[in-house]
Amino acid sequence: MSETLPQIGDLMSATVPMVRTLSLEFAETTPERAVVRLPDQTDYHNHVAGPHAGAMFTLAETASGAIVLSAFGDQLSRAVPLAVRAEIEYKKLAMGPVVATAELGRPAAEVVAELDEGKRPEFPVKVTITREDGAVTGEMSITWTLRPNA
Repeated sequence: MSETLPQIGDLMSATVPMVRTLSLEFAETTPERAVVRLPDQTDYHNHVAGPHAGAMFTLAETASGAIVLSAFGDQLSRAVPLAVRAEIEYKKLAMGPVVATAELGRPAAEVVAELDEGKRPEFPVKVTITREDGAVTGEMSITWTLRPNA
């Protein structure tokens, strides 16, 4: 477990109502990787008794937010992280609990260097959603930005 786990997980649970609503669990949060779990909950099932597509989207977006906060939390005094766009592909039927694993698509130092230059950097976060048996049920690509404070 990461030293940042309680800070990021607790912060997101306290400030993002959907994290609490879906009872998302933070297994790992580092600047290199974030792993978030959506427990199996019948209240959030779809018509085939698996997790609803909207719940899986929220899971993946949350994992991406966790890695962004882990990688760029030291920049919050001068920039706000914002999701710019997202695309998700549902690949296989998800049943039971699912796990989203997020990874930065660019080195954090490169993004911070652009911010240092006065730019508004954009960077991708790739997320893989898997079932307990390891099968990939979805993939998401989210573009984030660090918007400099005015």
